[in-house]
Amino acid sequence: MSNWLDLYDEMGNYLAPSMAKDHPNIPVVKEEGCYYYGADGKQYLDFTSGIAVTNTGHRHPKVVQSIKDAADQLVHGPSGVIMYESILRLSEELGKVLPGNLDCFFFANSGTEAIEGALKLAKFVTQRPYAVSFTGCFHGRSMGALGVTTSKSKYRKFLQPSHLSYQIPYADPKNCPEGIDPEVYCVEQLEKDFSRLFKHQVTPEEVACVIMEPVLGEGGYIIPPKAWVKKVREICDEHGILLIFDEVQTGFGRTGEWFAAQYFDVTPDIMAIAKGIASGLPLSATVASKELMKKWPLGMHGTTFGGNPIACSVALTTLEIFHEENLVENSKVVGAYARERLLKLKEKYSIISDVRSVGLMIGIEISNPQTGELDGQAVMKILDYALEEGVLFYLCGNVGEVIRMIPPLTITKEQIDDGLAMLEKAIVRYLEEQ
Repeated sequence: MSNWLDLYDEMGNYLAPSMAKDHPNIPVVKEEGCYYYGADGKQYLDFTSGIAVTNTGHRHPKVVQSIKDAADQLVHGPSGVIMYESILRLSEELGKVLPGNLDCFFFANSGTEAIEGALKLAKFVTQRPYAVSFTGCFHGRSMGALGVTTSKSKYRKFLQPSHLSYQIPYADPKNCPEGIDPEVYCVEQLEKDFSRLFKHQVTPEEVACVIMEPVLGEGGYIIPPKAWVKKVREICDEHGILLIFDEVQTGFGRTGEWFAAQYFDVTPDIMAIAKGIASGLPLSATVASKELMKKWPLGMHGTTFGGNPIACSVALTTLEIFHEENLVENSKVVGAYARERLLKLKEKYSIISDVRSVGLMIGIEISNPQTGELDGQAVMKILDYALEEGVLFYLCGNVGEVIRMIPPLTITKEQIDDGLAMLEKAIVRYLEEQ
């Protein structure tokens, strides 16, 4: 058998560019805790957690053992044709940490699938055709989800996604005029945006759902005011519109609460969850109350692989780890510490134009100090230099202007110090070249 690194050099012949060419494409041979180990023998501190997936850290010993134990019993469902303990116990345990009355589940494999289920559920139950989403939100790239995804126009290019959706602006406190309370400003703008939408484009009686990321993810890690999120809930209630929270990225402790819904003290009607649910195994869920789910009859939605018994077992183990190691609290405490460190870097380096964070969901915005323009090219250079130093970040934002920092929730303050020291070296190196 050929050396796999020879295949790595030829990956463009085997994998679609959309799968093979993401950043930074480092060849790795192992992962452990908060680290990747490269084929070059180098250790990399991981501040991406597999894009907010391995919240319990890579290859947590209990997760590895859970996979082995579960595989001794069952490898495949399909749920409904057979029934098994792990999917039922997971439903029971998830209901204990989800907000409000969200306690009934349709399990799938990915965040996008969970979004598709949420949109279908809302439209079937309300018998209304339209969805409203927010400019800048990312909900997936399958055709249904693409109809409400607007973080980048290139995702929709040539695809003519469903026009059964409308978009209004997402809250951005940075746009608030000086001297005005950002909460007041954002709420007033929201009311105006909904009023214009309902007067000129679609009547509220035709809208099945409003779907939103409670914290903007791929669109730039923007955190709206709590009053703005509460106002969205109020407007939905006023018009009998179902509110969907896309918590694919914000869920499972990322924001310093189990879910961002609890941070904002707003309970949606439907929630999509995935990523951190099973410590790296493919699993997601569309979640609603029993009362709402019972209106979605047999055959209206289905899955072959959703709710895989091994994945459900690992998800149960993931919840155990969260409780045993206090990972939600660690996200809050270490996230606040990381923010303090980053604000000090912002004072030193004007290229950092903003630091936005909630828990361990952290965005570091990079702008040109001379022009004030958001600078995605600088981000790519800084990420490359940071990787050479030994720390892996990712990016987000409409032009890639935000360094996305989402380490495993097992991260320590010492590891934060190590990673940010490497980031600072990368920034200095970039600035010295300018």
